[in-house]
Amino acid sequence: MLWIAITSPSFMGGEVLFLRRLLSHGVDFVHLRKPGAAAGDCARLLDGLTAEERAHIVIHDFFELAVPYCLHGIHLNSRRSSVPEGYTGHVSRSCHSMEEVRLWKPSCDYVFLSPIFDSVSKEGYRSGFSSDVLARAFSEGIIDGKVIALGGVTPDRVREVRSFGFGGAAMLGCVNRMAGLPDDEQVRRLEEIRAAFVSD
Repeated sequence: MLWIAITSPSFMGGEVLFLRRLLSHGVDFVHLRKPGAAAGDCARLLDGLTAEERAHIVIHDFFELAVPYCLHGIHLNSRRSSVPEGYTGHVSRSCHSMEEVRLWKPSCDYVFLSPIFDSVSKEGYRSGFSSDVLARAFSEGIIDGKVIALGGVTPDRVREVRSFGFGGAAMLGCVNRMAGLPDDEQVRRLEEIRAAFVSD
């Protein structure tokens, strides 16, 4: 299963070091999502990462940075919903219904489906799917290895995500709440999450 982290929507002190720590502890991809920022702000963040680290970054909104920074790919959403002309790299997309998954999955490397569980980062943002709906979508082949669970995913729910046939899980609130913790506590929690992803 893929382990994907999504950045905090606002910039944080020491964010480059935090992203580096995420990647060094097994995060497969980091989605750089800063909807209120400027492209230059995101470029400065990317400047702090190595070429190898940037190869694990998927960018939201500022697609013009993907090629010059050799990023892993771009992510489509309601703000930027189409692939730039001439772009041929990795593409992912946000989906909020099974119908959207059916529509967009064939043209994407993977899609996010959310909210799977009650959100960790957004108060009052509740799960959009019952267990029965998720199980049926799996049995019908809607949920498969190209669908990533997003929304309320915590280490204790990774096994449940796997049981529904998702190809991975994306974490926003669960991961970004660690940013202000002492280094040793960050490491302990990241190792705990990684263990959940690699366990059978």
